[in-house]
Amino acid sequence: MTVNAETTVTRGFAGHPKGLFYLAFTEAWERFSYYGMTALVVLYMVNQLLLPGHVENIIGFPAFRATLESAFGAMSTQALASLIFGMYSGFVYFTPVIGGFVADRWIGQRNAVVTGAVLMALGHFAMAFDQSFLVALLLLVIGSGLLKGNISAQVGALYSVDDEARRTRGFAIFSMAINVGAMLGPLVCGLLAQVYGWHVGFGAAAAFLLLGLLIYLVGYRHLPARVEREKGETRKLTAADWRTIGIICAVLVISTFQSTAYFQSFNTALVWIDGHVDLGVGEWQIPTPWFNSVDPVFSILGVPVLFAIWAALARRNAEPDELGKIGIGAWMAAAANLILVAAILVFGNDGLSPLWPFLYYGVLGLAFIWHWPTVLALVSRVAPAPVNSTMMGVAFLTLFVASNVMGWLGGFYEQMAPAAFWAMHAAIAAAGGVAVLIFGRRLSRALKG
Repeated sequence: MTVNAETTVTRGFAGHPKGLFYLAFTEAWERFSYYGMTALVVLYMVNQLLLPGHVENIIGFPAFRATLESAFGAMSTQALASLIFGMYSGFVYFTPVIGGFVADRWIGQRNAVVTGAVLMALGHFAMAFDQSFLVALLLLVIGSGLLKGNISAQVGALYSVDDEARRTRGFAIFSMAINVGAMLGPLVCGLLAQVYGWHVGFGAAAAFLLLGLLIYLVGYRHLPARVEREKGETRKLTAADWRTIGIICAVLVISTFQSTAYFQSFNTALVWIDGHVDLGVGEWQIPTPWFNSVDPVFSILGVPVLFAIWAALARRNAEPDELGKIGIGAWMAAAANLILVAAILVFGNDGLSPLWPFLYYGVLGLAFIWHWPTVLALVSRVAPAPVNSTMMGVAFLTLFVASNVMGWLGGFYEQMAPAAFWAMHAAIAAAGGVAVLIFGRRLSRALKG
């Protein structure tokens, strides 16, 4: 697979195409806005929006809540916030399937990304008002659907189909940019929200998303207009293509387990920290959303170390294949949750040191860098050309499932002992590692075949 003929592929830093760096910086600011907003939204719902005096202002919320409670039963404020966040973050990862299909069939990846960025900016601005909360979530979901899968597909389209090593490293660089934005978003938006109020924090997310759109437009000519098809692009999918799609889906199912455990760090973990961790430093309180910046810091610092480890193992023909890397990520996600279990069992559940959630988020960051860039690189490399962007969207569909399950699991937080709650998430992540041990070698052989 190559880039569109209209696109000039010029080499940029470290031998990668110049377009990679425009895509990386665009995604960095898009992720700044996304993670800045997600670091705030659960605490915003629990501590303000869903409380009397505010919840009555949300347009359409009585009917929306009645629909949820008809399906899940009556819910506390925390359980309701968890479910809403899980649904929102889930649908953010569901709509890329539709966005990839739209780009593949009609408007191309570049136009899809621009349209998605504009809709997401409008959504972040709408988040600055209680009344438009549900409208804001809808705009963010639709906009993300057009942007996420398509910008990832553009990264893959910058490399030849047989350039597996450089493609994987390209996605790791892209993921490092994601983590720069994910680190800065909670820091900036969390501080603004604490000092000036929730809505100022949400407004900052919108402003930085527009910065990302500007960078994308500056680099427009270096980016693939659409993922180029190989010769025979109008052909129907063959039996071999469908077999490859089936193998990809099996890998994606395995990856869902650790994603479920990982996503709870954006939801109930913040509520737990807010209520049970001593955040005081003299007269100053550490903003709770800042903990969402620890994960991406560790991911960023982990990239060069990871490259060095992979290079050293490759020289001995011992570098793990893609399934092996995904399995390592699963075991690390399990270990992160066990850190909270150990802290609670040893020191109790109140007045804990910030060190423990810091370590929890740090290990999750390392788990992410082993897991998610590898998943994206695998799908981009092996997915049949006629459905390449669509399959990138399917990869994000696993996060839709994981997020919705995570939101539902968050409803048990008030019913379970804290150590048991986090042990449950450790077991969920470990299930992904066990699945790789059982099926990984067979799936790897099938992909090579």
